[in-house]
Amino acid sequence: MATDLVPEVVQPAADAPRQAPPGKKRRQVPLWRELLRYRWLYLLLLPGLVYFAVFKYLPMYGLTIAFKDYVPFLGYSGSEWVGLKHFQELFTGPDFGRLMFNTLLLALLTIVFVFPAPIVVALMLNELRVNVMKRSVQSLIYIPHFLSWTIVASLTYLLFSVDFGVIANWIHGLVGGQKTDYVAQADWFRPLIVLQLLWKQTGWGTIIYLAALAGVDSQLYEAARVDGAGRWRQFWHITLPAIRPTIVVMAILTSGHLMDSGFEQIWLMTTSLNRDVADVFDTFVYYVGITQGSFSYATAVGLFKGLVGVVLIFGSNFLAKRLGQRGLF
Repeated sequence: MATDLVPEVVQPAADAPRQAPPGKKRRQVPLWRELLRYRWLYLLLLPGLVYFAVFKYLPMYGLTIAFKDYVPFLGYSGSEWVGLKHFQELFTGPDFGRLMFNTLLLALLTIVFVFPAPIVVALMLNELRVNVMKRSVQSLIYIPHFLSWTIVASLTYLLFSVDFGVIANWIHGLVGGQKTDYVAQADWFRPLIVLQLLWKQTGWGTIIYLAALAGVDSQLYEAARVDGAGRWRQFWHITLPAIRPTIVVMAILTSGHLMDSGFEQIWLMTTSLNRDVADVFDTFVYYVGITQGSFSYATAVGLFKGLVGVVLIFGSNFLAKRLGQRGLF
């Protein structure tokens, strides 16, 4: 009977990890052993690391010419160091204000009209109950993503040209009066750019949000219907919170490209009549660096644009975390 009062000693399992005594540090595994243990995973990672090292980080050495008067015959090391001379020329020059205004205005139009479009289309497609129609519409709006900007610009000229534009002639038949050259006039440059972005990129963004919506548990909607929630309540309390993290991540990524107006699209739509509103930093870098040979000045402009993008990404990520959302990093 006395032995019943003695507590039973539980022996640890044979495969249970041994815990270090209090106050004693756990022995660290050497780095080479960790590399040897996960060698096949690191081998799979190697091509990606080589790609970023060769095509992303090594070319960054060329950014040094932004602080030099670069002469191709003298090379990077032989060119004269001038410090912030080219940046001062950029900020005090007559083109900086116009370039900044055009770039920021296009970025604002992109945020207001282009960024919400995939969200709206994805929410509308998610409400469709006929899978055949849903997949057909999704495929049709995704096809323009594979077209180059050259084809998009050509289609724009065919539709809105003053001479043979189908939509331009149709609008002229409705309103009458003098024909309007939508492609050449400066007032219609930004609306055409926004329409092109909507037509080309909405389908791609829709797939991302539809993938987020596909991960929503259907039992949440069933429980909401049992509690008497209608379609609007289900949309507001289930659907939107489900895609909110995706919206935040896409917003952070978009903020880093606000200064990237898209060189190819802008360049193809630029004419002598709309150049004042069409010039942005991307096209200005090409015009100054390639056509005029001012490599150092063009590099300074591109470096400024890239630094602004980095600041916007970190700033938007910090703001998202402060608002209680999950950031990108």
